[in-house]
Amino acid sequence: MMKLVIVESPTKATTIGKFIGKEYRVESSFGHVRDLPKSLQRKKDMPVTEIVAGIGPDFTPRYIIPAKAKTRVSDLRKLACKAKEIILASDEDREGEAIAWHLYEILQGKGSRTKRDSVSVIENKPVQRIVFHEITESAIKQALATPRKIDQKMVDAQQARRILDRLVGFKLSPFL
Repeated sequence: MMKLVIVESPTKATTIGKFIGKEYRVESSFGHVRDLPKSLQRKKDMPVTEIVAGIGPDFTPRYIIPAKAKTRVSDLRKLACKAKEIILASDEDREGEAIAWHLYEILQGKGSRTKRDSVSVIENKPVQRIVFHEITESAIKQALATPRKIDQKMVDAQQARRILDRLVGFKLSPFL
């Protein structure tokens, strides 16, 4: 069984794949795998924030998998089923941390609208988060040797920025 490493970019996946052993399979998420919907169909008593930005009355984001990411998400879930370990290796910034968190949520089957995709494909499998500051063999091997947890504070910061961007930016941009 292989260890699945998921990075953001296909170019990084190819380069990193050359540095690590055959026990690893390096794949790309092609960036973000979930986002706030651009708009929702109005339902009775639905708050305007949810219609405009996919944000619930308690400001909980309601994420969707965009159409352009659905095939990739499905492929990554299939690969995770076959893996003995999953390593999330997106960038070490707010966006990268959020991508790692979204991938983890998706692989756990959280937030899915279909029965098939609401099943965890990582149950009883180790899931690790690694970060690196350069794409060199030594940096990648060092990162693999020193995994860490997903930084929830960075994820929360990215979500706050994304929600504000959707609430304010989407409404103001036509006037700018």
